Amino acid sequence: MKLRKLSCELSVCQMGSLESVDFDIEPLFLARTADEISLVCPTSRVPASTTAREDGWQGFAVEGPLDFALVGILAEISRILAEANVPLFAVSTFNTDYVLVKADHFERAAAALETAGHSFID
Repeated sequence: MKLRKLSCELSVCQMGSLESVDFDIEPLFLARTADEISLVCPTSRVPASTTAREDGWQGFAVEGPLDFALVGILAEISRILAEANVPLFAVSTFNTDYVLVKADHFERAAAALETAGHSFID
């Protein structure tokens, strides 16, 4: 599987509302449920109105687009990272999957994935 490193540090945030979110920033991942609003965005662009945030994430994307019939992509990545003792935060879009790990674990995560036969592209 081919993976692409994301170029910026990311933050995972909890929001009270969407009022201060700049929807033009990239990457931007948003989830809204009855219980919460979660936002993932570049650390440099975190809205001031977060109710909680965790900085220091780096990410990579599975090179896509991926067919919805494919099975086990996140399971395979999760298994490899679990064996390397690397926690993850996953986000999926229509085209692909994104995996975030804490920046201090990123090189270990990349090495584990490469050892397992996956490659990173520019």
